[in-house]
Amino acid sequence: MNAARKPARWQSSDDAIRAVQVAFDVEEAVLEAVRRAAFEENRSTSDQIRALLGLSTASRPKRPRLTVSLAPADYELLAQRYGLAADDRLAIKEQVTLELIHFAETRKSETQV
Repeated sequence: MNAARKPARWQSSDDAIRAVQVAFDVEEAVLEAVRRAAFEENRSTSDQIRALLGLSTASRPKRPRLTVSLAPADYELLAQRYGLAADDRLAIKEQVTLELIHFAETRKSETQV
């Protein structure tokens, strides 16, 4: 599809489509240093690397979220854990969210003692 026929809202994504993800094999100390700096600067590790290299980063913050890959067997285990149907993925997601919130609250109270 040529650029003239693309909707205007799609044309701005052309550069992102051509971007290539690059992985760096480094020592554990380097991983830890970059991750720690990213955490302290409230950045993703990717944005931290871009900042270290003097490259531009997104000016607006990304939506804060956590991700995890779940296989069908994981949904089965979580469904049992929460007493839900394995195909009720939204309810499972809600329960996992509540568990993450509880985890964060527990960690926060532990560090305040």
